[in-house]
Amino acid sequence: MEAAGYYEQFERNLVIILSGLDAGLNISPTALNVSLPLEVYVLSEVLNQGGGQFRLSPDLTPREQVREFLAQFQSNEAHNEAMMQRILADKKSLMRTPEGRVLTKEMLIRRLEYFNEAARQVNVMRNQHSLGSPPQSRSGVGLQLTK
Repeated sequence: MEAAGYYEQFERNLVIILSGLDAGLNISPTALNVSLPLEVYVLSEVLNQGGGQFRLSPDLTPREQVREFLAQFQSNEAHNEAMMQRILADKKSLMRTPEGRVLTKEMLIRRLEYFNEAARQVNVMRNQHSLGSPPQSRSGVGLQLTK
């Protein structure tokens, strides 16, 4: 999928992820438990490089962090979407990372890809659960729903 496709699906992907977490999907035995908060944080930093005003509270659960980010994104949606389009169109903007300097556009594209894949994974987990699949081990996809 091209960057434009990831961009068009971005907000929908966040809603899919959040709805799975709100339904009680247990991501603790999966890589999402660690990667989701990191990716939300990095995305916030990328968007802040483009002029965003994202501020995430520390020590939130992955669900709370996605919810907080989505609320901030939707509160000024037109501005944020225009900012994302500007970042995607800019071929020269760089941002500092612990690994060095990286194209801001590439950082955004990687985050958009991540959220697309995470939403796909959450959908698979929900579908497997609804079909009665047993919870998977730590090495597999976590399927259990918690109450």
